[in-house]
Amino acid sequence: MEPWIETCRGTVPSWETDVTEHWTIAYYFDRVALAEAALAEELGLLDTLREGAFIRRYDVRFGRELRAGASFHIESAALSPVGGQARGLRLGHRFVDSESGEIVTWFDEHWDGVAVSVAAERIGAWEGPEFEARPEPTSLAGAIPSARGRVKPQELDEFGRLGIAGLVHKFTDACIQAGAAIGLTADYIKSARRAYSTFELRLKVERSLGVGGPFQVDSCIAQLGNSSVRFVHVMRDPRTGQEIARLGQFGVQLDLDARRPAGLAPELRERAQRLVVPTG
Repeated sequence: MEPWIETCRGTVPSWETDVTEHWTIAYYFDRVALAEAALAEELGLLDTLREGAFIRRYDVRFGRELRAGASFHIESAALSPVGGQARGLRLGHRFVDSESGEIVTWFDEHWDGVAVSVAAERIGAWEGPEFEARPEPTSLAGAIPSARGRVKPQELDEFGRLGIAGLVHKFTDACIQAGAAIGLTADYIKSARRAYSTFELRLKVERSLGVGGPFQVDSCIAQLGNSSVRFVHVMRDPRTGQEIARLGQFGVQLDLDARRPAGLAPELRERAQRLVVPTG
């Protein structure tokens, strides 16, 4: 039996694209949630996913942007643990351009602490990128508030909790707020034809929220390069201060016409420097 199986097939609607003129990252997660459930059912693990009593981690690499009108499908498989050391269940998802057959995006997913046995013939080979360790902030003292609200009914997934796409939409709001704080405002994007484009995500989901669950997000910069910025967004329960989820978002300022990275203007760099926090 082929370990990698098709778990989702679809297209990119124009209304799911953003100011960078390509597919909004939350909609990748929306489709991965479908692929995740399809693979879990295939492996007999749908009840485990439904219970959701474990930490989920997603390492994501965007190899090529998908734009409005693109057709794609997702192939998914259970994977061998990284380095042979089992910390739980590992799953892989790859977005494939249905027209060309090119793999354009990779998701390396981990269910920490989930002890299950998957038959050897169902274990696929990972041919995607290796994800290097990224230092985390040692202090969030310099972070700024970037999102706040409550979970709405339409944001729930099939299991009755805040879906992974709804969660990432809130981090997208946080990124736009943080971008505006350093000068990547709507007016600047329109006039300068520059915007922030993500090429890597590291998402860790520690607990779930139900309808009406309050949240707040604070954002900072963990790494600042010539054109690159690595944001870290931390979502907490404002009632308890407990961390709900954390997103490391690595991207570049993109020239929207040339579709290439462009160096940050001095005034943007100066403002960005104020959000840089120590890491370790």
